[in-house]
Amino acid sequence: MSEGQRKAKYSATRRLLLKSKLLKKAASMLVTEKEGMVREREQALSERVPPLKLSGLSAQELQELCKDLHRKIDAVDEVRYDMELKVVKNDKEIQTLVQKIAEMKGTMSRTKLKRVKKSADAMLGSMESKLMKADFKANLKTVKKEEEKKEEVTDWRKNVEAMSGMEGRKKLFNAGQ
Repeated sequence: MSEGQRKAKYSATRRLLLKSKLLKKAASMLVTEKEGMVREREQALSERVPPLKLSGLSAQELQELCKDLHRKIDAVDEVRYDMELKVVKNDKEIQTLVQKIAEMKGTMSRTKLKRVKKSADAMLGSMESKLMKADFKANLKTVKKEEEKKEEVTDWRKNVEAMSGMEGRKKLFNAGQ
């Protein structure tokens, strides 16, 4: 047998069987890992945050407890906010460094432009349109401005008085016909 005609070590059914067993094992390991993480989280929370004992406390003591919890929450929120800002800053820095590395390597991907074929007629058509644009102003017609008709300025109150009542509505109706 030559190098190109090597026989496969495993048959297709055997490979499929091995692949399915690997996937089953990986799924079971993933489930156990998630359970372990949940247990670790619960254990860490129980160590850091003791359970609250609210029985037998007066209203004043409950208010003090609430104020204390609010102060702790504010402190944790400040730390979380600072951490988020640091993460965003580091992400931007990583992005710029990756960009610099790509520039140094010269592996910047350039988009390939598509070649557009133009027929001779299309090229001549574009030349004609450019010539037409140049002559466009010469072909414009001159328009004379008509003098604006000046309307008489009348007192608007007289117009309102004339239109009030049935006579005014009758005039508007007759004017519309």
